[in-house]
Amino acid sequence: MSTGVPSVNPSGNLNIESTDIQTAPGVTLSEQQRTIVGSVLDLFAGWPSLAKLALWRDDATFTDPITIATGRDKYAAQWYGLQSAFSEIERLHHSVKDAGNPILMDLKTRYVVKGIGKEQTIQSLVAIHLDEQGRISKVEDKWDGKLPDSSIANAFRHLNAVSVPKMINVPKNEEEDAKKGN
Repeated sequence: MSTGVPSVNPSGNLNIESTDIQTAPGVTLSEQQRTIVGSVLDLFAGWPSLAKLALWRDDATFTDPITIATGRDKYAAQWYGLQSAFSEIERLHHSVKDAGNPILMDLKTRYVVKGIGKEQTIQSLVAIHLDEQGRISKVEDKWDGKLPDSSIANAFRHLNAVSVPKMINVPKNEEEDAKKGN
């Protein structure tokens, strides 16, 4: 019976690059929270992998001002799409400011759009929601601390979540993931 969770390598190695997790004074993360935050930072840096996405529920949601992506096929395409959309992604700053549920993190990232070289810096408040088993159920990327809240904006955000998976090839297994360099 398929659980919908992609296969991960047998050692369970997540190969998380973001291991130096910055926290605000007085904030302490458990080892599991450090793994979750490190994996999410890797995703924002354009370093997705099936193993990192295995930390997410199948029905999880990723939201930001341009998308509402619910379900593994939709949110995975958003993360793999960063590699296609940007020639450079540079994390300028991050700091976990609350170790509760959701885990709250300030994040400042510089992106360079592939092909046209346009540079954009985004200051975000990232909220990482976990379920009872400690899996990611939702990640909210609030640019300048907010998400749009109008029916027109939300319609476009849902459209983006449907169209991106049609354009982005998400690896089906570890071998395909490795070929992408993940």
